[in-house]
Amino acid sequence: MANQQVDKGKTSVTGEAGGTGGTGEVSARAPWGGARGRVLAASAVVLAGVMAFHRGVPNAVGRVGSLLESFLPWVGLLVVALLIGALVRRSAVALVAVLLPVGVWVHLFGGLLLPAAESGGRELVVVQHNVSDENRDPAATARALIEAGADLVALEELVVPQLSVYEKALAADYPHHVVRGTVGLWSKYPLSGERLVDIKPPGIAEGWSRGVRAVVDSPYGDIAAYVAHLPSVRAGAGGLASERRDESAELLGRAIAAESVDTVILLGDLNGAVEDRGLAPLTSRLNVAERGFAFSFPASLPLARIDQVMARSATVGHIRTLPATGSDHLPIAARVTLG
Repeated sequence: MANQQVDKGKTSVTGEAGGTGGTGEVSARAPWGGARGRVLAASAVVLAGVMAFHRGVPNAVGRVGSLLESFLPWVGLLVVALLIGALVRRSAVALVAVLLPVGVWVHLFGGLLLPAAESGGRELVVVQHNVSDENRDPAATARALIEAGADLVALEELVVPQLSVYEKALAADYPHHVVRGTVGLWSKYPLSGERLVDIKPPGIAEGWSRGVRAVVDSPYGDIAAYVAHLPSVRAGAGGLASERRDESAELLGRAIAAESVDTVILLGDLNGAVEDRGLAPLTSRLNVAERGFAFSFPASLPLARIDQVMARSATVGHIRTLPATGSDHLPIAARVTLG
């Protein structure tokens, strides 16, 4: 006589023969494989495709492509969610599929996680910071920037009366500086050829001035340093409003392309991530940081690096954020190795 009972996912088999009996329990949990997790697997493939071919996401309506690219590194969180789902579902198919977006993410961003390379000797340390026109303690901000020990310091949103505070506080460590409009460059080395760079897109009122260029007489030769603050970008129900930012980036890209000095360093609040196609006029001509994420905005919960350091005929090595100041941006510092 044999009795079989099924209780809560377990199968219990009891056999009796000649007054003796035995009981054995066999787990009914499904093995790895089968049809489980097909939705997860399909989602993983789609996610890998979106990351790998993000430039193919249309930008015509709401600039969805640029919006995606602004936060592209964070897509890695979706990859982690899919991985957890595959493990919970015990799906070998889903687990293998998740390796696709993992591989794409590592290809795009894995290098930023590597340790900084050893100093090559021919390098400058540069600091970029949007100090905010609402900064209530510019003197403390200036002191914090000095502590970074940079060779060049680029600032944006310089307004009266804060400008005079920065000029006074930075003068001893940075005896050379130039300001045009609301942007400025402070240097330990002599500057020459200072001039305004017109990056004002159509439709913005006269008096808007956010670009400056100067030649730095560094120990390693002349460097054309550009400081820029591109127009703000707004995200809303209609998507991303970045047209003016993109137009300004195009103007800045043309100015840099026409630059006669071989080595160029661009520092600025570009209101966009380097993955954003709106900055292509710059990223197609200049090298970007090889190490570090350095998310700089907003300072209270940094989600994107919209403050950038780029270079031509030079390498931007490790980039990092500095402690918060009175601004809504975090300062960033980078090592630039000259060729």
